[in-house]
Amino acid sequence: MNGRLWTPVEDSILRERYPDEPAANLLQILDRTLISIHARAAKLGIGKSEAFRQSEKSGQILRGRANPNMVATQIQKGAKPWNKGVKGSCGLHPNCKATQFRKGHLQGRAAQVVQPIGAERLTKDGILQRKVNNDLPFQRRWKSVHSLVWEAAHGPIPPGHKVVFLSGQFTSVAAQITADKLELVTHAELMRRNSYHTRYPKELGLVIQMRGQLNRKINRLTKESSDEK
Repeated sequence: MNGRLWTPVEDSILRERYPDEPAANLLQILDRTLISIHARAAKLGIGKSEAFRQSEKSGQILRGRANPNMVATQIQKGAKPWNKGVKGSCGLHPNCKATQFRKGHLQGRAAQVVQPIGAERLTKDGILQRKVNNDLPFQRRWKSVHSLVWEAAHGPIPPGHKVVFLSGQFTSVAAQITADKLELVTHAELMRRNSYHTRYPKELGLVIQMRGQLNRKINRLTKESSDEK
């Protein structure tokens, strides 16, 4: 039953039986779902006992540990694989290489969605980006076009700095992004510019601050109410 608080009696039953029994055994006793039972056990720090994990009740396949017919066909500790040292078994043989994917070769869905180097896209903020490589991590595959334009004119961006558009010069059209519309600022200066204390009138800044405090309080109360369920 969703929304019903756990009672001390129910918690006591959970502590006593959950470690050594399948959670399904407690469904009717507690009148709760499996998800609810597992979640409550996790919150109280109750785990399965080692004896339960090693038993057949845990649902693990343990027959191979005792069945002689199965043990006889298992790879024994220290045994060498049949293909160790066999030429061509690891993809080195010419016949194997002929069917292997080449480096950078894409197949199926990946070939449809992965864009080539030089492709452009717009972020949710309207920033024009261009793909510069296919390396990892993913976030380094794309760079803002205005940063690329600035670097082409002035060299690498120094640490702790960011390239931004001059006031009123923002555009997402590649042909219109030129070095004379850009400037280099420190992260501290950019943060100061983007602060609501400097972007808006004092009265509006206070309203924004109060709204943030109210949202944080609502989120905290919502979380506390959820934890009690």
